[in-house]
Amino acid sequence: MHSAIQDTLYVVNGKWKLVILSILVNSGTKRFGELSREAGISPRILSKELNELEMNQLVTRKVCDTKPVTVEYTATPYAETLKEVIIAMIRWGENHRKKITSI
Repeated sequence: MHSAIQDTLYVVNGKWKLVILSILVNSGTKRFGELSREAGISPRILSKELNELEMNQLVTRKVCDTKPVTVEYTATPYAETLKEVIIAMIRWGENHRKKITSI
């Protein structure tokens, strides 16, 4: 059981991975710049996080034949399996914020 939690944390660890996945799972395909702005992540960090998510088969990267070149990211069907986890974390976070701010 503990090793399963460690495996999950290894894949989604960090401040931004679940934020990125939440955006892509709920909003669909996003260009790199859109994703950076929507998530509030610097391009350097976003690039690193997206590479790791792609390596773990949670996002796909598509280079579009445009000038200038644009890159689009999409959540994979495998990433959709994290949707319940993301929704539960959103609910917990909202409730936690209410609890803490009502003190």
